Amino acid sequence: MATAPTPPGATPEHVDVLIIGAGLSGIGAACQLKDGHPDRTVALLEGRDVSGGTWDLFRYPGVRSDSDMFTFGYRWRPWPSETALADGDLILSYMRTVAEEYGVDKLIRYRYKVTGADWDSTTARWTVRIDHDGAQLTMTCSFLWGCTGYYDYEEGHAPVFPGVEQFDGQLVYPQFWPEDLDYADKKVVVIGSGATAVTLVPSMAPDVEHVTMLQRTPTYILPQPDKDPLAVALRRVPDSISYPIVRWSNVLKLVANYQLARRFPSQSKKLVRRFTERQLPEGTSYDEHFQPPYNPWDQRLCVVPNSDLFRALRSGKASVVTDTIETFTPTGIRLTSGQELEADIVVSATGLKLKLFGGVDITVDGEKLDARDTMTYKGLMVSGLPNFAFTIGYTNASWTLKADLVGEYVVRLLKHMDRKGLRTVVPVKDPTVGERPFMDLASGYIQRALDDLPKQGDRAPWSLKQNYLVDIRTIRRDKIDDGVLEFA
Repeated sequence: MATAPTPPGATPEHVDVLIIGAGLSGIGAACQLKDGHPDRTVALLEGRDVSGGTWDLFRYPGVRSDSDMFTFGYRWRPWPSETALADGDLILSYMRTVAEEYGVDKLIRYRYKVTGADWDSTTARWTVRIDHDGAQLTMTCSFLWGCTGYYDYEEGHAPVFPGVEQFDGQLVYPQFWPEDLDYADKKVVVIGSGATAVTLVPSMAPDVEHVTMLQRTPTYILPQPDKDPLAVALRRVPDSISYPIVRWSNVLKLVANYQLARRFPSQSKKLVRRFTERQLPEGTSYDEHFQPPYNPWDQRLCVVPNSDLFRALRSGKASVVTDTIETFTPTGIRLTSGQELEADIVVSATGLKLKLFGGVDITVDGEKLDARDTMTYKGLMVSGLPNFAFTIGYTNASWTLKADLVGEYVVRLLKHMDRKGLRTVVPVKDPTVGERPFMDLASGYIQRALDDLPKQGDRAPWSLKQNYLVDIRTIRRDKIDDGVLEFA
């Protein structure tokens, strides 16, 4: 275990790079730093008592990736399975194995919640404020890297349901799933239509009396094999050859499907319908329950492994209802249509609550950062924020595709600064660059938070293309000293 930070009043411990968060992004960032800068001192501060981030926090039944693991796994460490849509336990095991292989597990300091970070231009250092089991500690670093994801680990989105106080059953939130929850032979209603809901319903269906997915608006849902056919065909080929082939096959499919959906939405709607409608049980209306009022990829599209959701619907143990809630009742939920859904357990799978940089209070030379006044540079740095990077993955593809590119960029950036003898770097916003919303998805959890997020620009390097092929050039290959970054 790494040495604990020095308490306030003494000289704070200093490291070259301080990473906030020991989830998928933080572990990957530390591994890439260890490989690219073996002489630099690195520490990971993790607010929880275990590593893994999302994949340890979420414990609801069936929790899994909704991206293929050949792009969700690290580019530089092959995913060791043919499974394309993996359960949370497999993902967690993979992450922790990689951390051990690279010695990153020894750099993690648990229950060290970062509460604030203060940049001082005179010393070219960050002073980081930490809460460790109630004790207030500090560390300093030359470069700060936020790998906290973009949602609130401590609080999910919890809409106020009318009449919920009179409900005699149990109300459950997937982000805080009770370990002792017994849903065997119970009537369950899952409120929501996103990735969590379409995972929960088929996972619970075999054990419950009945489970209903109650949605206000349908989501585009596509069935997908849980094993990658190309990976299966190449199972006897060494990983060094097969992994790049399978990975690139999936990358090209992701990019092509997204671009086709955005450019030809009518054809994409028909294609999704063709794959989905034939999976439905007789009497279930596709138009009512599976045809959203928006175009494909206006919101994130859901995939279901081996059609498990549709198999659950066909079994009769699960059903889908599209309606709005009038009120909770003692025995369940009464809908606006007048229909009543009986429930012993209601699961509110209503989405996430966004929190930028883990909610850390940031100041630059004593002035508090207001994220709304900033603009993101290449989707990995922030205007006016020196020696700082953050990792947020793609919303239209695997998170790790972008996370890996951010890691490569930071490694290149630090090498450039070493060669030139530079201590500070900061993106300087061009006032002629037009502002755009940070993310362009219409998903509720994003729309609720847009006003508090940084902006993106209307042109490179301030714009976010959400396109891995474009980012390979702009992030991996474009020169570091591009006239936008200011070095000292």
